[in-house]
Amino acid sequence: MAKDYYGILGVNRDAGPDDIKRAYRRLARELHPDVNPDPGAQERFKEVNAAYEVLSDPRKREMFDLGGDPMSSAGAGAAGSPFVDFQNIMDAFFGTSQARGPRPRTRPGADAILRLELELDETAFGVEAPITVDTAVLCTTCSGAGTAAGTHPATCDICGGRGEVQAVQRTFLGQVISARPCAACQGFGTVIPHPCATCGGDGRVRTRRSLTVKIPAGVEDGMRIRLASQGEVGPGGGPAGDLYVEIAEKPHDVFSRKGDDLHCRVTVPMTAAALGTRLTIKTLDGEEAVEVRAGTQPGATLRIRERGVQHLRGVGRGDLFVHLDVRTPTKLSADEERHLREFARARGEEVAELSKHGGFFSRVRDAFNGH
Repeated sequence: MAKDYYGILGVNRDAGPDDIKRAYRRLARELHPDVNPDPGAQERFKEVNAAYEVLSDPRKREMFDLGGDPMSSAGAGAAGSPFVDFQNIMDAFFGTSQARGPRPRTRPGADAILRLELELDETAFGVEAPITVDTAVLCTTCSGAGTAAGTHPATCDICGGRGEVQAVQRTFLGQVISARPCAACQGFGTVIPHPCATCGGDGRVRTRRSLTVKIPAGVEDGMRIRLASQGEVGPGGGPAGDLYVEIAEKPHDVFSRKGDDLHCRVTVPMTAAALGTRLTIKTLDGEEAVEVRAGTQPGATLRIRERGVQHLRGVGRGDLFVHLDVRTPTKLSADEERHLREFARARGEEVAELSKHGGFFSRVRDAFNGH
């Protein structure tokens, strides 16, 4: 007569995995031999373990729901077994769930990153740049299999192809069965008796490749461009990761960049600022004439529209801002000084006589020197 595993755990037949796990935790704490030495409790503890092993496994639970008893077959972990499945205990108490069985030799590759230095005009307008990358690529000798020609992987003799070995230990939970990756096959379940002479069984080799990356107009310093499947090929010839090209914009000798706008500084003579003039400004598109209006003050800014960097997303471009530094002459001839003073008096401005006897700064220096 098949046991009522639902009744043993005290749950309904439609109980979910979380309900079954909570019931098992409660009963295991109550009935464990280290906690409850009663012989009846020990038998009950074995039944609880068997019930949890059935109801926590979808396949065994389905078999039980159809009228069978998955614990009645030999070697299936019968309720009378003195061992506790270590993984089931860990799953129930700590919520861990580690996939069992051999791990695949073919695994996805890692991403790679490359730093690419570009000039300002290249980031502003875009460019197709050649790059060189050092990554792992598919071994063409074995096509990623890792085996020599005409040979194949063999089942591991130690683990029998399971990729793990089991050990019995005594703990506060009693005798538990723990599983660890097989050291002979590193958890793969198979070994390669005759590895490929080119890749040594890894299915990939490192090489240097030349690529061309298309840089869109408007990229900024620090941005990354993704090249799909151009990164590291995975072990066993697994799918390649992605290659990320990080933009490093070189400093420009004329322009500074703020977003899509450009800025530069131009020095103009005081007389040109006062009278007005036309300047020839060098832009990324070539030279362009701009007007400096009469009476322009120091620190004024001229704006040249659509002469900045192209917008990365959308149409149009940023602007070019020209910051004017008005230059005041440091030395004047006698005629220049006289004309400048006459100009100042004509405007009703008072100008102190600071340039006589060698100028104001000379007089201060003479005073400190005792003259």
